[in-house]
Amino acid sequence: MADLSSLKDLGTATEATASAPVHVKKVDAQGRSYATGKRKNAVARVWVKPGSGKITVNGKEFAAYFARPVLQMILRQPIFAAARDGQFDIDATVAGGGLSGQAGAVRHGISKALTYFEPGLRPVLKKGGFLTRDSRVVERKKYGKAKARRSFQFSKR
Repeated sequence: MADLSSLKDLGTATEATASAPVHVKKVDAQGRSYATGKRKNAVARVWVKPGSGKITVNGKEFAAYFARPVLQMILRQPIFAAARDGQFDIDATVAGGGLSGQAGAVRHGISKALTYFEPGLRPVLKKGGFLTRDSRVVERKKYGKAKARRSFQFSKR
């Protein structure tokens, strides 16, 4: 009977420690954090390191790659939400999808990489919804339909 009671005590101790996840800093040998961001069909690989705030996407300055101000704003949202403007250099490579999906993918990647570099930022970015992958994708075309849901034109005669 004494053996079972000790097992019961052991079980409650492991439950208490396992309930709260601990987020640790993940940095490579060059002092960078890496994360993958996704949106629609676009996939972005993002590296974050301390620096002057320079953002490059596919080897270009981000303002040259994403010409529309809306896409630039989307890209910088997690940096402003975390109040880290001008503190990190961000290098991203993105492929697939269109410009809007690519901007969303880079935003997702920046958010994840910032949490890996500085785990204390996780609650702020989580509250802003930047860590959640936007799962909306184009619906597939069905047979017997003109598009995903549109039927062919009906002919009475």
